[in-house]
Amino acid sequence: MNMSPKEYQTFAKQKEPPRSITLNCLRAFLIGGTICLIGQGIQEMFVHLMGMSEKDASNPTVAVLILISVILTSLGVYDKLAQWAGAGSAVPVTGFANSMCSAALEHRSEGLVLGVGGNMFKLAGSVIVYGTVAAFFVGIVHLILGTGGQ
Repeated sequence: MNMSPKEYQTFAKQKEPPRSITLNCLRAFLIGGTICLIGQGIQEMFVHLMGMSEKDASNPTVAVLILISVILTSLGVYDKLAQWAGAGSAVPVTGFANSMCSAALEHRSEGLVLGVGGNMFKLAGSVIVYGTVAAFFVGIVHLILGTGGQ
């Protein structure tokens, strides 16, 4: 059975199960919102139980969310959640931590440096470069508009 790429795409489309956009959006909203709600709860814990300001509590909150995401990814739970929730689990910082941890786990048999380190930062590298370049241009605009010291 030899098919051209166009014929294969048509065949694959016919066999693909229908997806409900409304249901996918609802799932993404519920899971993304729940992750953010958990993050808010963790931040409130740092503020009220540890006496931190909201600004001071933000960094440890992100660190705890990343830790939870990495643990759940290592146990295989986060990937199952992501399959069900779609973009709702990918948008918060936990999604980024999940993708880095997944890459590290996938390539661990190749060694710590070339396997884990090399492949984990394939994803992170582009995100870091984009963030750095975007911050540079925002800083330039900020400087040009004269709002630098305020």
